[in-house]
Formats: sequence, structure tokens, C-alpha cells
Amino acid sequence: MSDPRDPFKEARQKAGTLQVRGDDEDVTMILRLQDVRKTTKNWKVFSSDQPLRVLIHTEANVRSMRQLPNEIDPPDHTDYRAIVEPLFRRPLQPDYIADMERLVGAEVAKAVSIGQLEAVHAFSLPLQSRALTRLFRMPDAEAEEWISWGVHVFYDQGEAVEEGFFLENYSGRQFKRAEEHPGDDFFSLLNQAEYRGRKLTFEEKQGFASVTLSGGRDTVIHTVSSILVHLAEHPEALEHIRANRTLIPTATEEFVRFVSPLTSVARTCPHGARIVDREVPTPGRVALCWPSANRDETFFTQPDEVQLDRSPNPHIGFGFGPHACLGAPHARLVIRSLLNALANQVERIEPVEIVPKLEKESSYTRQIGYDKAVLRFIGLNQSA
Repeated sequence: MSDPRDPFKEARQKAGTLQVRGDDEDVTMILRLQDVRKTTKNWKVFSSDQPLRVLIHTEANVRSMRQLPNEIDPPDHTDYRAIVEPLFRRPLQPDYIADMERLVGAEVAKAVSIGQLEAVHAFSLPLQSRALTRLFRMPDAEAEEWISWGVHVFYDQGEAVEEGFFLENYSGRQFKRAEEHPGDDFFSLLNQAEYRGRKLTFEEKQGFASVTLSGGRDTVIHTVSSILVHLAEHPEALEHIRANRTLIPTATEEFVRFVSPLTSVARTCPHGARIVDREVPTPGRVALCWPSANRDETFFTQPDEVQLDRSPNPHIGFGFGPHACLGAPHARLVIRSLLNALANQVERIEPVEIVPKLEKESSYTRQIGYDKAVLRFIGLNQSA
């Protein structure tokens, strides 16, 4: 039986690709690191200009807008990305870093005071929701609504999504609020933004809101909860970080590599293509498989192990090429702040009940995080 964290190992080593069934077609998954990198940069052959099809299954049932800047190619992608890039670079600023460290430290202190809690929905989800209020310059209270959405804003809403595109209804209300009461928040920024000398259309604004309020939520939530489970199952890792804080940057990159919560994104081949051992028809699709690339044995020694000091670490957990993740600085800051706060406040984490979250497709079953992770937080200087 294959490892659910790396079900691509055999195909990666033998062929370099794997066929997976999309909605009505076979999609070629690209599995090796070097091949994935080359593909991400070759946007003329492997295009992102495919609205609602950034994943192997269509999202037409949960949204109606093209996600920007994800679902478009350069040079248009470059100009769209430039509109929001300054906002997503704020996590590199010292005052922002200090504020995030205070927030994460308070969340860890709360977990210690409670003692035992479910780490996916009662820790990671609130943490990411409250962290995003900082990124989007939204009131702290807004996080409570975001928490109510669950781990994935599209797929945790059930009938609410099918009845009216839940997230688009929410962002539409926020754009109207920002028109009536403009400020410096994310929605006001988009209301005021221009693209090549004109104001953004409502559909374009919705496209930005769709990817920013959905794309980075579940991935960070699953990464944070996976880190907590790993530290619970490997208590020596937390002790190692506590004794050597210089490990936090490399440990952050290693956890991103190891977890790789997003399995793949899709590209369309408008003129067909050949990738490794496969001919892709016109206009067939390929999928860039991040977690397989991040376990590529030709680049990573002992790829199935978490090595806190792994260096170099050429992972592509945040994507690669022109469409690399805008939210990477935010995610890195959250993880670094978490590891530091845990080292400061937590003696150990004990696992109580762990239920993996499995993604099941036609040709693989992969663990992408946890459906449930009940953990016990033992604070420093607390009795067991």
C-alpha cells in the first residue's frame, strides 16, 4: 500500500507522470520537480487562461468569476498581480511582524489555558481567520464570520454555495460597504484600483476576492494543524526548536515542503504538448503536482522525513514561476510566529485523537491534512 502522504512515488520514479480523471477528461499529472518547474514557466504552452478550471475539477458550481490573477497569463497576469502585490508584501514589514507575533502568541496562550482542544477547527481555523484580518486591514470582529465558514469557504457551506455562490454574495456586500465607507482595507483598495488606466470592473474585483478569501485559507489551516500533529507525535522536534531558534526559518520551509496541502493546479495546452512520456492533445490539460515534486528523490534526501535543518530546500510548496503564491509571505510569517510561540510557551503537545483528511481521486488517495486533531497542550512549568 502506498504512503497516503506520497501516493505518487512509484509513478514519479517510473514514468514521471500519472493520469487522473477530471470532470470529463483524463488529465496528465506532472510529478517530478524539474518538469514541474519548467512547465510553470512555459505559460505559452501550458496556459492558466482557463476560467473556473484552475483545479482538475471545475469550480463552476461554486463560483462564476475568473479568479485573478490566477486564471490568466502574462503579460495581463503581471499587471493584475501588481495591483494587490503591495498588500501581500506587508508581512515583510517589522511592525506587521510584531503584530502577528502578538496575535499568534495570544492564540497559543489560549490553547495552553484550555489544555485540550481540536486543533483544526478550534485552533488553526481561528488563527488563520484572525491573521487574515491583519492582512486585509479588516476589523478583528470580521474574523468571527470567516470562522463560521469552516475550513474551506466553498465546500464547507453545503447548500448555501449551490443556492447563491456564497463567497461572491459576501464580497459583493463588502464592496458596497467600502463604496459607502471607504478606508484602507482590501475591498476599498480594489474599489480604488486601476488596471491600465481604468477602474476595475465588478467582475474583476470579485475575481480578486474569490482567490484571496478562498485560496489561502484551507492550505494554511491544514499546514498549521499538520505542524501541531507532527510536534505532538515527535516531541523531540519542539525541544530541538526551543534549544536552537535559528532553526525556525529552515523548519518553516521544511513543513511547507512536507505538508504541501494543495495537491495540484491545472494548465491547459491550447496547441497540445508533449510532457515526459505523454502526448497531451489540443486543448488537453496537465496538472502540476506540488507534493510529488516536493518529494522528488533526486533533489531531496530522505524526502519522507521532516528535517528541521534541511538546506538547501528547493521546494515549490508555494508554486513556482509567474503564478507563484501571493500569500507566501503571510503563510511563512504565521508559521514562523507559531513555532516561536510554541517554543516560548509549550513544554509538549500530546495527541489524543487524530483523524487524517484524505483526498480521493481516480488514480490516487492522498492525505492533505486532518479532519480532526484533538491535542493536549502542556505549558512550560505546568504539571502533567
